Amino acid sequence: VDLAESGGGFVQPGGSTILSCVSSDTSSSLGMAWFRQKPGAGRQFVAAVSRPGSITNYEDSVQGRFTISKDASNMLKLEMKYLRPEDTAVYVCAATKWYSNSVNPSQYEYWGKGTLVTVSS
Repeated sequence: VDLAESGGGFVQPGGSTILSCVSSDTSSSLGMAWFRQKPGAGRQFVAAVSRPGSITNYEDSVQGRFTISKDASNMLKLEMKYLRPEDTAVYVCAATKWYSNSVNPSQYEYWGKGTLVTVSS
């Protein structure tokens, strides 16, 4: 499964943006998630959506500001609002055929290359 993210860029603090992730597998039931990686740090869980797409899970600092969604073709989106400078990171899309709604990066078999979001004035 190939994953390709888009939508990163520069955003002012308090602003909004939407990230998208296109999957080459448009028919399997995939558990999908967004992770982010800051310089010198490991991958941090951001948000996950279950294989049916009905259950979501968020990291505490993004709860209420970010919304994850997935459609029937496994197009994954992350709507990001009220962005803060500390949200600056490379955001990476991940997918799994075996797990659902997982926060553990080791449970995702497929990864995109990431898209950079920079929150700065």
